[in-house]
Amino acid sequence: VQLQASGGGLVQAGGSLRLSCAASGSIFMVNDMGWYRQAPGKQHELVATITRGGSTNYADSVKGRFTISRDNAKNTVYLQMNSLKPEDTAVYYCNADLFTTAQAKSIKAGANLHELDYWGQGTQVTVSS
Repeated sequence: VQLQASGGGLVQAGGSLRLSCAASGSIFMVNDMGWYRQAPGKQHELVATITRGGSTNYADSVKGRFTISRDNAKNTVYLQMNSLKPEDTAVYYCNADLFTTAQAKSIKAGANLHELDYWGQGTQVTVSS
């Protein structure tokens, strides 16, 4: 299984970027997906998450500016970032909690398994003032 993120770049304050992250490989079902970020010298932090059913959760710092969405058919999650600020500068990582095809047989037989947690490689977002 692989998560491939794209869409980062350099943008001026007030601008917009759209990040994408596609999960591929031996996937049975993807449940929660999300975006996290880490700025230099700061802790890894949650940006936004979305359930398979579309329920969303945002960090207070991005509410009203960022929108997370997903396409379940494509196992892809998106992050639309508007009104970007210099403090949004960070490496953004996508995350997915999923069941693999190797787990599928056991799940269908009634086993209670936990999703596996996967991370993308990170994409740099730089917002200039």
